[in-house]
Amino acid sequence: MRLTSPDPQIQDLQSQAGEAAGFLKQLANEKRLLILCRLAMGETTVSELCEIADLSQSAMSQHLAKMRTEGLVSGRKDGLQVHYSIADPRCVGILHHLKSQFCTAADALEGKA
Repeated sequence: MRLTSPDPQIQDLQSQAGEAAGFLKQLANEKRLLILCRLAMGETTVSELCEIADLSQSAMSQHLAKMRTEGLVSGRKDGLQVHYSIADPRCVGILHHLKSQFCTAADALEGKA
């Protein structure tokens, strides 16, 4: 039986599947998704992120560390405060898509649709 070489498009998909799965795995956590949604609105402090996500400082640090390791967010120290922002522009596109799919009812109720 003779094997044919796979389609180049399929080879490209296969080579990128692991990276895409890792990226989506970070977004698949409810707390990290909420953090990223807030950061899509602009830079903010760890304290505000803790309040929004209802997390302790320790738990927030763990989530932010995972996202920093993956290159999704970056932090900027200002005195004792650390301000976070989205570092990976792919996050913004995915978050906009998710908002259009999952937040449309809330936007319509607020007259934003």
